[in-house]
Amino acid sequence: MVIGIPREIKNNEYRCAAIPETVSELVQRGHSVLIERGAGTGSSISDTDFVQAGAVLTDCQTVWESSELIYKVKEILPPEYRFLRKDLTILTYLHSNAHREMTDELLKSGCIGIAYEDITDAAGNFPLLRPMSELAGKGGFFMACQFMQSINGGGGLMLTRVSGVATPEILIIGAGNAGMGAAEMAASLGNRVTILDVSIERLESARNRLPSNVQLLYSNQSNLSSCLSRVDVVFNCILWPKARKDHLITRAMLKAMKPSAMIVDVSCDEGGAVETCRATSHDNPVYREEGILHYCVDNIPSAFSRTATYSLANATLPYAREIADKGPVRALRENPHLRKGLTCFYGILTLEETGLKQSRPYKRPEDITELAH
Repeated sequence: MVIGIPREIKNNEYRCAAIPETVSELVQRGHSVLIERGAGTGSSISDTDFVQAGAVLTDCQTVWESSELIYKVKEILPPEYRFLRKDLTILTYLHSNAHREMTDELLKSGCIGIAYEDITDAAGNFPLLRPMSELAGKGGFFMACQFMQSINGGGGLMLTRVSGVATPEILIIGAGNAGMGAAEMAASLGNRVTILDVSIERLESARNRLPSNVQLLYSNQSNLSSCLSRVDVVFNCILWPKARKDHLITRAMLKAMKPSAMIVDVSCDEGGAVETCRATSHDNPVYREEGILHYCVDNIPSAFSRTATYSLANATLPYAREIADKGPVRALRENPHLRKGLTCFYGILTLEETGLKQSRPYKRPEDITELAH
């Protein structure tokens, strides 16, 4: 199979889908890998590194037009729509429910689209979200440290324990991968950390991994309100169900927070768990609502691009390899976990969440006759 790795064109996106080791393994299995010039530059991977691993270096148009599988990081952007076609499979973070125009183009083209974020494992977890979620949580803490600085418009609080000064208090909503990443960083610097979650099992797991300066509370309105009134930084690390119209933290609740407090929405779930959150970029990362500083960048891992690229490439390679070895239809038929990531198939929407949010007709991947037979 011919596998194409284009350079990411989203603003401030420096990750690359593959690393030289990825290329080497795919080439050794008899596949051809085309890489757009400069695709790895943002992650400190040179064109020479890829060529030495066996890739063919070429331009953007050739990568898209000559490949059977496009292997990338971010969603398809308008300049890339013209390359979509029926005999193309795309493997990337698609987030189709948030990008209606892109979904239109995917369906119109008849291509096969497989989304990293929806692929599962045997335990029902999301293995291609985990590495980026952990990095987003840890990176989000670094960003809180940066934008809490008075020179950056913050409250001037150093997020660490300092003798003779009250220890900062950190609230983390969600004990998943992102929440644990943020908690590990915050706790290691001596902050007083509280994690809220509705899963006792997750809280028990967190108790076994985190030090004693982390308080673990069941997430309810009473505990949330009590925490909001005293904490210095809130990290939202949960994805709010798309169909819900309410919010965990409302605009009115912000008025009970310290004026110097900050919200970091690691999930960057616009108008979701935190009513006042809206997506920002690394170019303009913060804003204030009700006097509270908000940081809501939707691709935090890109700021740590080399680490993120290696972590993501290691996680995604088994799926790219399976698609290349078997072809997309056979791979989807034989691997139910890969099939969970199927977003579109020959013009048919196959992701329920997107169908419901965008009021589109959809089918379950299992119901598509081309896959079943």
